[in-house]
Amino acid sequence: MTHHVDVHVGKRVRHRRWLIGMTQQQLAQQVGIKFQQIQKYETGANRISASRLWDIAEALDVPVSFFFEGLEESAKDDSLKKSVPADLMGDKEALDLVRSYYSIPENQRRRLFELARVLSDVA
Repeated sequence: MTHHVDVHVGKRVRHRRWLIGMTQQQLAQQVGIKFQQIQKYETGANRISASRLWDIAEALDVPVSFFFEGLEESAKDDSLKKSVPADLMGDKEALDLVRSYYSIPENQRRRLFELARVLSDVA
């Protein structure tokens, strides 16, 4: 049975890997394991040991704490769960949108963000 923490950490691995444009195969090679193991980590089917999480964090160029960010909020915020798809970071369209958003120059990105906020308040 999967534990919600393992699922959350796996989603964060997938999220970061995807944002930097790295494949499961590339991550697996850097960490020294098979890509199937990365798949199992990303779904939460297999737990990631502390030493392996350290290696993954180095390969993805983030601190280990990155994988636990939002864990408490995701468990507490029921209203967000109702308004946002359950697996937002697993949604290819959402990740494409995030990647595109961060490729926009910062001053334009802020304006786009404010526009999105206004539109979501109206909807």
